[in-house]
Amino acid sequence: MFSLIIPMYNEEKILPETIKTLHDYMSVAFDEYEIIFSDDGSKDRSREIVSGCGLPNIRLVSYEHNKGKGGAVRNGMLNARGDVRLFTDCDLAYGTDIIRELYDKFVSKKCDVMIGSRNIHKDGYAGYTFLRKFVSKAYIKVLCLVGGFKLSDSQCGFKAFSGKAAEAVFSKCETNSFAFDFEAIMFASRLGFKINEIPVKIINHRESESKVSMLSDGIKMLRDVMRIKKHVKKTLAKS
Repeated sequence: MFSLIIPMYNEEKILPETIKTLHDYMSVAFDEYEIIFSDDGSKDRSREIVSGCGLPNIRLVSYEHNKGKGGAVRNGMLNARGDVRLFTDCDLAYGTDIIRELYDKFVSKKCDVMIGSRNIHKDGYAGYTFLRKFVSKAYIKVLCLVGGFKLSDSQCGFKAFSGKAAEAVFSKCETNSFAFDFEAIMFASRLGFKINEIPVKIINHRESESKVSMLSDGIKMLRDVMRIKKHVKKTLAKS
């Protein structure tokens, strides 16, 4: 079985179209699948829309209080049943065709983790503003220098794990902030799972971008990286 996990928070405006798009695509692309909408404590009608859609193979998992995207992804991964478990954003930023492409490569390469990378796609950053592209690339550089990151893209919201890897990795993760990707990759690497990358590009850009503070967000980023390194080392030392 293939599990597609969609973390969501207050997405009632785009959910009906996302649900329809995924149902139409997945029912043709896969024989056995599930779509899990993992709610991050939404305050709008997101949970109601998913639970009331009346479509097969769609499940809702949720908790009451907002934690952050990392919490939603972790909850979805640990509640999934698939042999391969992929998460992507509710706006389907990378489209749908890449979903089956990733699955086929995942199986053929016999890997444990597959990570979408904008840096190995010739048009991976097409449509990005200068600031967003700069911040994204700067963050990866920091991870390489400070965190020992060895892949080409950490923050791409398109990552897949085998069922075994998902259980082993996300049961140890604790980060809810945007740095959760780095934590998951660090655990996967230290646990010896085989990691591959797949080139991706954003097809659907959100109309509005979150505001970025180079100083405050930069300091938080460094703190998160150092905290995660300590957490991974301490956790694995106990096992």
